[in-house]
This record gives sequence, C-alpha cells and structure tokens, in this order.
Amino acid sequence: MSDAKNADPKRKAGEQLPLVFSHDAASGRDDLLISERLAAAVSIVDAWPAWPSPVVVLAGPVGSGKSHLARIWRELSGAVDIHPERGSDAAVAAAAGPVLFEDADRLGFDDNALFHVINSVRENGTSLLITSRLWPMSWPVSLPDLRSRLKAATVVEIGEPDEALLSQVIVKLFADRQLYIDDKLVLYIVVRMERSLNAAQTIVERLDSLALSRGTKITRSLAAEVLNELGNSEPAD
Repeated sequence: MSDAKNADPKRKAGEQLPLVFSHDAASGRDDLLISERLAAAVSIVDAWPAWPSPVVVLAGPVGSGKSHLARIWRELSGAVDIHPERGSDAAVAAAAGPVLFEDADRLGFDDNALFHVINSVRENGTSLLITSRLWPMSWPVSLPDLRSRLKAATVVEIGEPDEALLSQVIVKLFADRQLYIDDKLVLYIVVRMERSLNAAQTIVERLDSLALSRGTKITRSLAAEVLNELGNSEPAD
C-alpha cells in the first residue's frame, strides 16, 4: 500500500492555500473509540439517568475526550449548557432539566451560583455533568457548603490516550477525510506526537492541508515536517 491514497486526485502543485472544505468528523456515540482509559467515563454516560449521584464530574487532561463525551451526553439527555456565574439563571435551568457545565476549572464559577445549581439539581431530580482538567478538590472553592456538595459528586477520571487509541483516532480522522494511510506511517506519527486527541486532530489537518497544497501524497517525510513544526520530532517517552 502507498503511504496515502486520496479519494480526490485533483491536488494542485505549488504552495497554494487549498480550498477549505467541511470535514464532518463522526462524533456520535457509535463512533466513539473506547479504550480502557475511557471505559469508566463511557459507562457513566451510558448509564444516565441511573447515575450513582445527580452530579457527575469528568476529570482529565486536555485532549482526553471529555468534550466528546459531554457532547454525547448532552444529545442523550437533552441537557442545556450553563455557566454558574453571579446573576446567571443557571439554577433555574437546572430545575427544568439536565445541565452541562464544561471546563469548570478553566472558565471558573461563582461558589454560590454553583452551590444553588447543585441544590436545584438535587431538589428537582435532574442531573448535572461537569468537565474539568482537575478534580473538584483542587478547585479554588471557599464556600464550605459547596465543597461538601462536591465531595458527594461522582468523579470519573480519564487518563491520557495510549498509543493504541491514538493510532485508531488518527486512522479515523484520515478516514473522515477519505484518506487511507499506511499502518507504518501511523505508528511513525504516534510514537513522536504529543499524547492528546487534540494533537491528533491538528496533525491530521496539517498533513492533509500540506499534501493538498503541494499536490503530494502523505509520506513519512511530510509527517516528519509537520511533527517538527509542532515540536514533536523525536519519539515520545
């Protein structure tokens, strides 16, 4: 097999900017690539509404898949997005149905507002899903009642993706673009890249863009160029 086979042969030579196409990457539940590191988080999403507690926190590093799972749960539950800030109507939304609060540690929140959201969820039998890079006990919470509520939440940790999962993700991202890449080239990329799903997407997008603009196949030398550009030229530890 060649390094890459493109379903669209119309690639123009020269370092021109290619036309921007919309690549509808599959992101639903059936397209989720499940590994051991994601199993617990996938199980808790699938178990809704029979959760062990009304508040669930998905904690994991950037690019670990939290947002993907949050989108799946939002579609499954009909949840609305909230940001518990002072003066917001987040608690009102929580009384009406499931709510989703993403990137809690990055966006921040008002202690009282989040406390009222959790109380509203508990009193009205709804659900709250929170995503965060950090565990709730690491959040800068000063309100004792809120800290107590967070201790009662179900926390599910997602680890960094391993090489096997990253390989599957890269193959899938290329397939979304109707590109089929050699297994050896996938391995070459995976052992040298940052271990995150965001990095995988960035690499695939950059490789496709460069190959299209130059009218070339996606080769090892092109992959090396992109990895070097992104600061990942040596095998990852």
